[in-house]
Formats: sequence, C-alpha cells, structure tokens
Amino acid sequence: MDKRKVIYYSDELNDEFSVAEITPKKIDGSYVYVYNTPFKRFTRVFWYDVVAKPLALLYTKLVFHHKIVGKQVLREYRRRAYFIYGNHTQDICDALIPSMLMLTKSVYVIVHPNNVSMPVLGKITPSLGALPLPDGREAYKNFIRAIETRVAENCAITVYPEAHIWPYYTKIRPFKDVSFAYPVKLGTPVFCFTNTYRRRRFGKRPRIVTYVDGPFFADESLPAHERKTDLRNRVYERMCERAKNSDVEMIKYIKAEEKDG
Repeated sequence: MDKRKVIYYSDELNDEFSVAEITPKKIDGSYVYVYNTPFKRFTRVFWYDVVAKPLALLYTKLVFHHKIVGKQVLREYRRRAYFIYGNHTQDICDALIPSMLMLTKSVYVIVHPNNVSMPVLGKITPSLGALPLPDGREAYKNFIRAIETRVAENCAITVYPEAHIWPYYTKIRPFKDVSFAYPVKLGTPVFCFTNTYRRRRFGKRPRIVTYVDGPFFADESLPAHERKTDLRNRVYERMCERAKNSDVEMIKYIKAEEKDG
C-alpha cells in the first residue's frame, strides 16, 4: 500500500504520482497493434482469459474487497462495441477492474507507452489488451486502425482520460475531451465507471466500490466539433457525483500554492 500521507501537486492535468520508474519506448510506425496470426490469437486467449481474469478477480477481491454497483447497465450492450471511461487512482488495480466489469466481453485499454515498456511484463500486456498511445503520424494511423478493428469486433475499449495516476485520489480531476472523439467518430455508446474508496470495519486498506453509469450518446443536434465536449462534460459530471461516495482519504492532496500560502 502507498505509504505517502500527503502529496503536493501543481498541475491537475499533467502531474504524475505513480511510484513506478519506467523509461517508455517510442511507439513509432513500426509498432504492430493488431496481429492476425494463430499464435497471437492463442496468446490473447491464454494470457487474458486463462491467466489474467482469474488473477484479477482474486486480487481485486482479496486486496480491495472490490464491489461493483450498476454493472447491469452494460448487459444490453454485451454484443456491441462501446467506450468506457474511468478515473485513474491505482497502478495494478486499474489494469484489472475493466475486466471485472465486463467478464464476458473482450476488453482493450488505451495506455501510456510505459505499459508496454517493462522488461518482461511489457511483452505480455499487448496480449492483455494494451493499446499504447502513439508517437508520430504513422503510429497514430496504426493506432486508429487498431481502435476501428476492435470496435468492428464489438469489443469494449477502456480509457483513463485523466491520463496520470493519483493514488487513492477521491475526486475527479479535470480531463480533456480529446479521447471522446473516438466514440463520436465511430458512433458507439459511452459508459463510465468511478472507483470510490470506502472505509472498512477491519483493516487499514479501504474498499474499492466501483459505480458504472451510462449509456451516453453523442448529441447529434450539436455541431460536429462540439459533440465530444458535450459528451465529455456529461461523463465528467456523472463521475464527480459518484466520487462523493468516497468516505475515506488515504492520501491528502494539497495544491502547491496552498502549501506556500
């Protein structure tokens, strides 16, 4: 468990407080997002369905006593593609919770290149569904094709729009609308999940309770360039409401200017 009691921040959009020290590799035009070989299809099933899901269930239940509220809203869309957005407050657990929300669905996660840059695990995370953010125009084209491919396969694509990990943070940080361009362009539904921290009667580590909401759809009555902003705002407001259900603060976050003052 993170031992820090207080963290001082200056930039809610860009500050990163993960304790992991990883040098990210460059995701250029040579990076392959989608493999179609039998071997790669096998590794996806093996690592994701056989290994990762059972371990994820054990970890989230045993370590965080994880509970999901509102999961039923996803059932009607189990055979459709959708994007699902969540708050970013854990390193390991945030990689696992999407699979717990959608046990019977194939899930992919848009991630920082750090997630595919680790010496050993970085070779496995693509089979677990990691889609690293690209560097450069050619890589971006491949990245978008990969998203389109997974949408055509009726998969779920997870996005952490806050982008940076703030351990145990109990509010929702402002996030940009850029990632909402994907569902607007592809015409897919949007859901969100909000991880909250609840005090446990026994034990120091809090319980994670995840609230699932949606679906949200782009407002077709708005001009095209405004749809992603409107969609972002509705998701953000719902997540802010759900975040109020946290009742324990493991780490206190203080803005640097407040410290100086």
